[in-house]
Amino acid sequence: MAETHAAPAPAAPEGELSIRTLAMPADTNQNGDIFGGWLLSQMDLAGSIFAYKTTQSRNVTVAIEAMTFRKPVYVGDVVSVYGSLVRVGRTSITVHVAAWVQRRNESELILVTDGNYTYVAVDDDGHPQAIRQDSPSIKA
Repeated sequence: MAETHAAPAPAAPEGELSIRTLAMPADTNQNGDIFGGWLLSQMDLAGSIFAYKTTQSRNVTVAIEAMTFRKPVYVGDVVSVYGSLVRVGRTSITVHVAAWVQRRNESELILVTDGNYTYVAVDDDGHPQAIRQDSPSIKA
């Protein structure tokens, strides 16, 4: 196995649970492994839920950075995705998104993937709009 240069995994999830789902056979690639793109889409959904709750506006994904694939996800794993605030700018918000799994017949949670997702708040016409800095969800 290749050596990873990722930061050490936290012992427990941090932030707010945004989404929980079950990895199913339909989510696999041609080798029977859970498709990485499926996991990234679940993480994007969770990050966008967190961003909406924080900004109270429509958001679009503009960047995904610092993704670290730490462990595989298997069919039958319960996937829980957590979000935590990294930063809020004038029109953008960066959320640290972490996917944890609970494997069948096990109680331990395992961090499988994490990274930073950046969203831009947009108006009804899709133009960037300022994020209200006085939102109770934005901590100074």
